[in-house]
Amino acid sequence: MSVVEGARVDAGAGEGGGAEGPVRLDGRLKLVLVVLLVAQFMLAVDFSILNVALPVIGDGLGFSLSNLQWIATSFALCAAGFTLLFGRVADLFGRRRLFLVGLAVLGLSSLAGGLATSPEMLIAARVFQGLATAAVTPAGLSLLTTSFPEGPLRQKALGLNGALMSAGFTTGAILGGVLTDLLSWRWAFFINVPVALAVLFIAPTVIKESRPQSRPKLDVPGATAVTLGLLALIYGLTQAGEHGWGSGSALGWLAAGVVLLIAFYAIESKSAAPLVPVSVLKKKTVAWGNIAGLIAFLTETSLVFLMTLYLQEVLDFSPLTAGLSFGVLGVGTVIGGSIAPRVIAATNTRSTLIIGGVLQAVATLSLIALGESSASMWLLLIATFAGGIGNMLVIVGFMVTATTGLPDHEQGMATGLATMTQQVGITMGTPIMSAVVAANTDIHAGITTAVIVNTAVVVVGILTTVLFLRTERSS
Repeated sequence: MSVVEGARVDAGAGEGGGAEGPVRLDGRLKLVLVVLLVAQFMLAVDFSILNVALPVIGDGLGFSLSNLQWIATSFALCAAGFTLLFGRVADLFGRRRLFLVGLAVLGLSSLAGGLATSPEMLIAARVFQGLATAAVTPAGLSLLTTSFPEGPLRQKALGLNGALMSAGFTTGAILGGVLTDLLSWRWAFFINVPVALAVLFIAPTVIKESRPQSRPKLDVPGATAVTLGLLALIYGLTQAGEHGWGSGSALGWLAAGVVLLIAFYAIESKSAAPLVPVSVLKKKTVAWGNIAGLIAFLTETSLVFLMTLYLQEVLDFSPLTAGLSFGVLGVGTVIGGSIAPRVIAATNTRSTLIIGGVLQAVATLSLIALGESSASMWLLLIATFAGGIGNMLVIVGFMVTATTGLPDHEQGMATGLATMTQQVGITMGTPIMSAVVAANTDIHAGITTAVIVNTAVVVVGILTTVLFLRTERSS
């Protein structure tokens, strides 16, 4: 049986699933699932809730046009740059502890952001929101994977988690427009506070602490190299989106990021207690599973950006109307997350990645037929609905693949890698597609070209899965 197909077994042997786990959700596990999913949904909402509110925030607090992008960039830098480090910290010092501390920081920083009276205060709040996201996301995911054994229960939990993550991203775009139009942009921050308080109140009573019996040392050189490398890479991507891919600043930061990540790999290969063991990075399920996940997040979140441009700049929709148009996409992702465990059970994770990728590619390519009148809305709604289902099949398949076959004491590291993949993908997509659109003088033509590029990237993801995520036989 293959490592990939092992995801279909109820509970595998070894430290990751050696003990016989529950075969169905009892009352406590249901509550654990609800608490963790609520937290992950809130974090997903935070990624997009401020998108339509940025111009209003800029006017209200006096941001210059050139500095406005730092509201998103400061969050993305921290959320993606520190996630692998915090994923390992969760393994070493306690996943529940880091989860709760991160939620507390998120609640306080959201309150500070809502009360901000200057650009500096808002940026500081966004930095701490990003750091909290980098802590809570891998800690919450590792609590999820260690609470549910490999097999149907974990697949169901990860399916629901994936559906709510993607739905949260879409909900954030809608909610941001509603709150900004009806109340104030400040409520895009304040809404986190009661949710964080509720989870902080309930979580300690239902979630057990999870940590290894012996505490290994933290790989400080490796942690430093990967954190600085990711920060440089993400900053380079944001510079490319702002100044173009030929910008010296963008290329310099991207090169520095690549060099630091190569140095990280060299450090890990020689470290006695590596942050990420090279043996794990060499596992096909981890390596190619994460590449599939990177492409899934890069393409779908950047497609939301492209369709937002289309709705507002070509069809002249208001931000609120454009946001509401993505409700169909949200429904598609929820359906995709709900059926993904069944597809995995009927086939395997590799086949699920391929099926989802093909559906997403076909749906995305159909968007090149969008015209310049609202008559094209039916095509947009159908395509984003179908693409949302396909994309979610890939995301759930990626999560199951990338965390399967690893012992419990490495689940924080594995989910840290998966979270890093998610957040780097989200951050990479918009600068890449923005540069493609900007290369055309006509915005509609630019959007069409970017849709073709987006489809091509999805196809690359399908091919990597077909060619490299091979079925491996075990004795």
